[in-house]
Parts: sequence; structure tokens; C-alpha cells
Amino acid sequence: MIENETISALLRAWYEKYRRDLPWRETRDPYRIWISEIILQQTRVAQGMDYYLRFVDRFPDPASLAAAEEDEVMRLWQGLGYYSRARNLHAAAREIVSRHGGIFPKEHDAVRALKGIGDYTAAAILSFAWDQPYPVVDGNVFRVLSRLFAEETPIDTTAGKRIFTALADEVMDKRHPAVHNQAIMELGALQCLPKSPLCDGCPIAAHCLSHAAGTMESLPVKQGKSKSRPRYFHYIHIIYKGRTWIHRRSEKDIWTGLYEYPLIETERAMDLAELSRAEAFQQLLGEAGTLSIDTSVPTMKHVLSHQVIHATFYRIEIERVPSSLEAYLPIPLEETARYAMPRLITRYHEALKKAGEGVF
Repeated sequence: MIENETISALLRAWYEKYRRDLPWRETRDPYRIWISEIILQQTRVAQGMDYYLRFVDRFPDPASLAAAEEDEVMRLWQGLGYYSRARNLHAAAREIVSRHGGIFPKEHDAVRALKGIGDYTAAAILSFAWDQPYPVVDGNVFRVLSRLFAEETPIDTTAGKRIFTALADEVMDKRHPAVHNQAIMELGALQCLPKSPLCDGCPIAAHCLSHAAGTMESLPVKQGKSKSRPRYFHYIHIIYKGRTWIHRRSEKDIWTGLYEYPLIETERAMDLAELSRAEAFQQLLGEAGTLSIDTSVPTMKHVLSHQVIHATFYRIEIERVPSSLEAYLPIPLEETARYAMPRLITRYHEALKKAGEGVF
């Protein structure tokens, strides 16, 4: 029989001794807690730290974020990936200003209704900012609870989410929700690791059913990952008299709101000879005259959650500007860095710099 109050007390004592010093833990400001939680959803702490500090320095409150242009928000987010998070933050800040007078709401339903905030994020904000007794259930918590209770229900199912939310609520000491939630998350991050968990130093190892059975590495259980699909991108980096052309992705696809060079997507891999015969290539550059094509940057592989992008970049100097480029934004080469672009394209820029191309 697992004594839930004992578990919570052990977790909190361990946390007070071993917790990491992180800036979002030194505040009760729900806005800053919210920003940190959204950044850390798909980002490691080490990578997210600088982004968090820059973001709250530029946008210290909901009003300043709401007043910003989306392009500026996206530029500050550039490199973090999962860009819908930034767009949702921006939209939610505007909701806070329009519906709540610029004050972050403290009622669960109001917080949960904000764009991009789910059950976990709402619970984190409410417990960390106001000590409200809502249990957090993230990847770390799933792992700790599944091992503690030897619970084999897959965590990526509706039944699993319901069961683990109930378990999280059971073990949480309602008198100390903020510290408890932080502690169980921290245990998963530092001690109860996905591979080779550090059971010897775990404060709740003596109560852990999977530790007793030696089944820690088999938990938590997942129903199964969906298969990633390959996509083949051909970016056309056009250059004419110190200018290049970009456009903003607006369709409901990856990287919505970011800028990119003209793109031709094909169903399979193609070399330059085959691509140049494709209708899309002819429509784009058929009127451009003589083409000087540089393909020195190797094809890049970019792995996303359910997609694998195989991207080839063609740096093409043209003889004249074709009418097809009227659909794109012409910009000076030296101003490329002003526009938020996917990490894939910034990797291409880095390759150009390494090759001695100071101006893109």
C-alpha cells in the first residue's frame, strides 16, 4: 500500500535539496510561468533558457506581447521549432488584454480557454502561481507514476490519460501543490530517467512497485508511434543584383508564419536535371534567362515529429527577373537575417557562411 502523503513529503524534501535553480521558479508571476511552460513543452531546459530570458526581457507582460507584430514574435522564437506555440502565445496575450484587462486570469476555466493552453499547462500555471490544487501530468510525471504504481495502461490513450491524472491527484498533497508538482516533475527530469533510471538515489524507491519488480525500463507503456512520412523539398535561392526573393508560409502546414525561399515539393527525390524539367521549375524560372546554379550545399535531412524533410538548396543567379517572382517578396541579400525562417534554412545559411559566402 502506497501512502500518498508519505510519497509527497519524500518528494518535497528531495526537491528542496536537489532542485535546479531556474529563473521561472523564482517567480509567482503567472505570465512568466506560462512563457516558460510553453517554451519547455518541446524544448530542453538548456536550450530554452536563453530563449526564455530574451522573450520576457522583450515582452515582460501580456500587454507588450499583445502589442507586438507577429513577425517580431516569430523572430524571437526562431530556432525553437513547433512554431504554433509562438503564434498561440501571441493570440492568447491578445485574449488576456481584450477579455481580462491585461491581467492573467486565475480561474481554471478562464486559463484553460486561452489559446494553446491545455490541461497540463493550466494546472502548472495555477499551482505554481497561486498554489491551487491541480495536478500536473507531463512526460516526466507519466514516467514517475507508471513506475511508482507499476501501471501498464498506455500513456498515449484516453484511458491512460484519465488513469494517470487520477493517480497524480491521489499522490499530491493538496496543502503543498506548487512544491509537490515541481518535485515530481524534477524527479522525472533528474532521477527517474527514461533509460537507466537512478534508483539508488531516488527518494521514493522503497515505495516503487516497478523497482521492486525490476520492471522500471519497460515503463511507461506507449501504444505506438505513427510512422513518419518523407517529404522532398527543393528550395530555390534566387539571386539578382544583390536581391533575393522570399515568401511567408501561410497554409496550414509546418512552419506557418515563417519565411522561406521559393519551394518546389516533389513526391520523391530528384536530381537537378530532373527537377529542371519539372513544370513547377519552368513556371518559376522559365523566363529568367541564363541560370548560374550552385548546388554545393549537400542535401539536408530535417526530422520532425511525423515527417522527415529531405531538403536540397539551389543557389541560382538569374539573368533577368521573371514575372513569376511578382508573387514573392524581394529583399536585399544582407537583410535576410531580419526574417524569421525555419531552422532548416538557417542551417543552409550557416553552410554558406562556412563556405565563405558572407552575404546570402
